[in-house]
Amino acid sequence: MFSNLILRNSRRERKENGLFFTSLVISIVAFYIILSLSRQDVMIFLAKMESNAVNKLLLMIPIFYGMTLGILFFLIYFACKYQMERRRKEFGVYLMMGMRRSRLFTMLLAEDFLSSLLALVIGIPIAVLLSEIISLVTARLVGMGIIGHQFTLSLPAIGFTFVGFLAIKLAAFLILSGKFSHQEIGSLLANSSGNEKKQKPGIVYGICAVCGTGMLATAYWLAIGGLAWNKTGMMFLTLLLGLLGTILLFYGMRAVIALLVKTGNANRKLHVFTFRQIQENVIHRSTSMAISSLLILAALCCFGAGIGIASTNRQAGDHVLDYTFRDCIAENPQDALPHLQDVLKENGLDSQFSQLFEMRIGHVHTTENFEGVFQMESVMESLHRLPPSKERDILLNNLSYTDFPYLICLSDYNRLLEAAGKPVLTLTDNEAAVYQDAEFTNTGRAAILNEILSSRPVASLDGNPICLTGEIQSVNLVTDRSITLSFALILPDQQFLRYTLGNYDVYINGIMSQEAARGASLMTAISDLNGKLAGIGLGNSGIEYESYLQNMGRQLFYLVAASYITIYLAIIFLVVANTIMGVQFLMNQQKTGRRYQTLVRLGATYKTMCASARKQISWFIGLPVCVAAVSSLFGVKALFAGLLSSRVQETQGEMLLVSAAIIFLLCVVEYIYMNAIKRSSDRVLLTLIQPQREE
Repeated sequence: MFSNLILRNSRRERKENGLFFTSLVISIVAFYIILSLSRQDVMIFLAKMESNAVNKLLLMIPIFYGMTLGILFFLIYFACKYQMERRRKEFGVYLMMGMRRSRLFTMLLAEDFLSSLLALVIGIPIAVLLSEIISLVTARLVGMGIIGHQFTLSLPAIGFTFVGFLAIKLAAFLILSGKFSHQEIGSLLANSSGNEKKQKPGIVYGICAVCGTGMLATAYWLAIGGLAWNKTGMMFLTLLLGLLGTILLFYGMRAVIALLVKTGNANRKLHVFTFRQIQENVIHRSTSMAISSLLILAALCCFGAGIGIASTNRQAGDHVLDYTFRDCIAENPQDALPHLQDVLKENGLDSQFSQLFEMRIGHVHTTENFEGVFQMESVMESLHRLPPSKERDILLNNLSYTDFPYLICLSDYNRLLEAAGKPVLTLTDNEAAVYQDAEFTNTGRAAILNEILSSRPVASLDGNPICLTGEIQSVNLVTDRSITLSFALILPDQQFLRYTLGNYDVYINGIMSQEAARGASLMTAISDLNGKLAGIGLGNSGIEYESYLQNMGRQLFYLVAASYITIYLAIIFLVVANTIMGVQFLMNQQKTGRRYQTLVRLGATYKTMCASARKQISWFIGLPVCVAAVSSLFGVKALFAGLLSSRVQETQGEMLLVSAAIIFLLCVVEYIYMNAIKRSSDRVLLTLIQPQREE
């Protein structure tokens, strides 16, 4: 009998609170996926190349886990409080019929445990399946292939998910049961009503709304302009203004709603009642609505910025070179390439490369006075004559430190251009081309310099006149970041050898042959060749190398960090915000149930009351979502302004389009969720009016 009662009550609670139960399942799925991140194919692959970065990322997982436990505790506490408030009469009846409080506690604990266990039983398999799908899809997208994929089940992730989820559920239940256990039977049987709060004059709410709007506008301006990222104090001020502005805006919404009540069509069914309910909900729940809006804002920004960065970062940079070698023991730079070729041929790996060519880079060695070796006053004068702008000022600052530039050999750079499928350079003895790595420039600054270089300005290199010509060159000199030059001069071979006096560094670039690829994916082919190079002990021959996997691995790390973490946080924020709004509205509707019962006595139909409640939900949930959606456009833009490098800033327009699409998609999800709340509200109203309609 007692066990049947527990099973029946547990089943009824899940049916009547399906939204809350679904939120718990989603939370469990998110828990497992983030905790099992270290077992993902991509993370295992990245650990071989970006071990330090990956380890730092994995060290942050417990922080996210603990933070999420804290957030979900308050969510579960709040939702369970609504469930117990709704059943308070039922508890009073149990006690009045002779059930001991200890037995009532045992019954509620068993019901909660059954629901939690069922959520775990449903959530864990879904989480494992999604984790495998994510692993397969990610491996496919980044070119790893899925042949070597193996099914993984992270037992520690399952264990921490079980323990963490059950712990916060038990803690919330014990706190709430303690509060209800001290209430008298009469108190439990009494109808609970909404807490009446004294209303303030309309001018107060109007001032709050105006002040809140002003604070939000200031926060937007500081964030988008990049000022918030300059100092910690400015970032704190921006966040404070955004937080207080949102709270004041929602607190002042009362003035707008009051205006709508006065100007609306009072002849429509339950029009005044509907807006009085909305007015009361906004007044009494403005802080929680503001917090929900901020959580939705955080979710939209995480989703929008994370997916926007990930979608463009994978395509950043052109892939030209597969390998770069460097001979650390060759006494003569000219011996580096022959030495590498001999080592590869001796081990049967010479056929693995279709091209091997030098990239010679050095400095001016024709003088011992390195200060002011290179001067380009004509270029600086041309910049000073331009209208003031941010790009011009950056160029003036950066080019003021170019008095001792790197030198690049023209024939070697032309080999690189040929491999990249670009036209080669033609320079005479008194000409030079300017090189800047893509990380140190952008489209705007390159356009300014190209305009100046089109006039062929004359500079001075070690006292000799030299004409700067052509356009800015920025093709990566090596496969990864072993060398990135902010400014260099590309000189004809004879001039290069003359100024360097034969004292230069040699990087040997390699491009894999079709035989090495063998139809496999790029990552698989390079990984296989890495194994062969390690197998012949290339390092023992004094030759160091790096592959395109280092560059790709770094991009993949940014992709994983941007997508996995931000999506995880976004899901948690959305679940918490939506559950708070949904449960709070249903709780308030339950507390004000007598009002709906009075409407029934006055002749209101069930359909009319449902329409009224649905309109209330549209306002109660729509307001936070709309404010968050508008703010997220500024928030994503602010994140891009502060987090992206100057090189990636060029793709900001594309990322903003992706982010806008994601934000719109999430707004559609919110609309679907709002309709689910409306259906739950219809069911609640049906239970409220049934006792009054006995015909």
